[in-house]
Amino acid sequence: MSDLLQYLVAGLSLGSIYALICLGFVIIYRATGVVNFAQGGLVLLGAYLTHQLAGVWHLPFLLAMGIAALVMAGVGLLIERLILRRMVGQPVFASILITLGLLYVLEQICTTIWGYDLVMLGDSWGVRTVTLGALVVKVADLWTLATSAAALLAFFLMFRFTTVGIAMRAAASDPEAALAHGVSPRVVQGVAWAVAGVLAVLAGVFIAAGPRGIDLTVGLVSLRAFPAAILGGLDSTEGAVAGGLTVGLAEVLSAAYITPNAPWLGANVHTVMPYLLMIVVLMVKPYGLFGTAEVRRA
Repeated sequence: MSDLLQYLVAGLSLGSIYALICLGFVIIYRATGVVNFAQGGLVLLGAYLTHQLAGVWHLPFLLAMGIAALVMAGVGLLIERLILRRMVGQPVFASILITLGLLYVLEQICTTIWGYDLVMLGDSWGVRTVTLGALVVKVADLWTLATSAAALLAFFLMFRFTTVGIAMRAAASDPEAALAHGVSPRVVQGVAWAVAGVLAVLAGVFIAAGPRGIDLTVGLVSLRAFPAAILGGLDSTEGAVAGGLTVGLAEVLSAAYITPNAPWLGANVHTVMPYLLMIVVLMVKPYGLFGTAEVRRA
């Protein structure tokens, strides 16, 4: 039982990271209608910036995270202002391909500055653990769960009760009506990209925390989170959280129980579990668990 509880904690920790990445996908999609494949590059750059501030320049770690979040919010705004804004009114697939190109551009920027070798994040948690009854839990996992929960709660409060959040919801549900009431789509899209940049820093930090470190594979985690966003519903913030937690638990539990008991499936069956879940859910609910079904009238 204690092993199962530890796997559940690890799965929720991984799932909360996925939820942060999924929320980045969802907020961009709701504001622009574009699937943002550049989120993985933002995650990678956010992790490297935190490493530079905390691990190289030795700033206090929380301060380093805060500065990195501000910088990445600015990066998101620049991407929207200089690149994506020029694609308004153009075919959506062109914008999607641009975000895919941005993923590789951001990866190249990171390798040019920091190289290809593994670097340590410089977080203050390291490999420390704490004992909670019969559980031995990584301190990094506890920080991941607590910070992710606080960030997601702050986002939902902002989305529900602030003027900016209400404007974003209005623009997502009915852009023409929102524009008629003075809501600027450009402002909404800029804020969405800024928030996606902040979420990318949090996700990147917790992916690389402890002994994991940072290399190019950090950005690839976003591709494993993408099925979670589709599973939950690409236009649903609640679905982003539900999908992230579901996929995180499924990935950890399958690695713990399926891989050792069914070796004929291969050693990496847990890496395809998110995609299997996505396929099963989409066969039953094509718009995801919480996604909004598109209504077409003849």
